[in-house]
Amino acid sequence: MASHTPEQATPAQIAAFNQGHWAIESLHWIGDTCYREDASRVRTRNGPRVLASMPNLAINALRLAGRCDITEATRWASRNMTRPFTILGLTS
Repeated sequence: MASHTPEQATPAQIAAFNQGHWAIESLHWIGDTCYREDASRVRTRNGPRVLASMPNLAINALRLAGRCDITEATRWASRNMTRPFTILGLTS
């Protein structure tokens, strides 16, 4: 979108692009600061993809459960081993 001229992209389109970009960056930032993804030493086969999926699942499940502060919500969920299952709807 940044390579478009002003005639090709409206301010609203540029704003939507920037908003979408920073939403992805926010997810990466949470994954790195809360779940220390960048410190992972897993580099081969499907390991990196699988290990990236787990924090993404946790982040999105917590958001769907209405939690905004992912760091605090992760601590909250980890204090009782049944909470993650409840968030995911795996318990009755």
